[in-house]
Amino acid sequence: SGGPILHFSVDGHAIGDVAQLSGPGTVEVEAWAESILPIYRLEIISEGRVVASAQDPKGTRRLELKEKVKVDRHTWLAARCGGPNYTSIPHHDGWGRGIMAHTSPVYLTCGDEEWWMFDEATARHLLAVFEDVVSYIRNVVGRHPPGSVTHHHGEDDHVAYLERPFMEARDAVLERMRGLGLSV
Repeated sequence: SGGPILHFSVDGHAIGDVAQLSGPGTVEVEAWAESILPIYRLEIISEGRVVASAQDPKGTRRLELKEKVKVDRHTWLAARCGGPNYTSIPHHDGWGRGIMAHTSPVYLTCGDEEWWMFDEATARHLLAVFEDVVSYIRNVVGRHPPGSVTHHHGEDDHVAYLERPFMEARDAVLERMRGLGLSV
């Protein structure tokens, strides 16, 4: 969040939950956003597309919506809010961010299967991001001489500690791709 507070639920399921539907149908989404600085829109996103929204062209401190959204396959829904465009009204913090917030998803299954989605283009993009981040950690991040800093995480190799989540994520994406018979 760059300021606003968001609430979001899908058929009563909270952010991070997996909601199992018996088949194609509709779900009820509820969302509200509050901010000390004006927000102009509140949107429900499904796989990157806006599927429902509430707007106030003058800006307001609170927006809310309650909508039915059609679901015909495994998907995810999330909520986001912000200004007319997310960078047009600078937030008065140290980063000068725009007024915005975005939730994590509620995952929806459509049928009896467990939730599962995969997009090869997204996976390949993530692999490139992981590579860039690890390169940044290895080549740009400043370091203290060995033995001069006591890291709160209790490991001597701070670089390895920083790299680990990206390497684990990379390995998980590669494993999924191999399991689908994709070239890696």
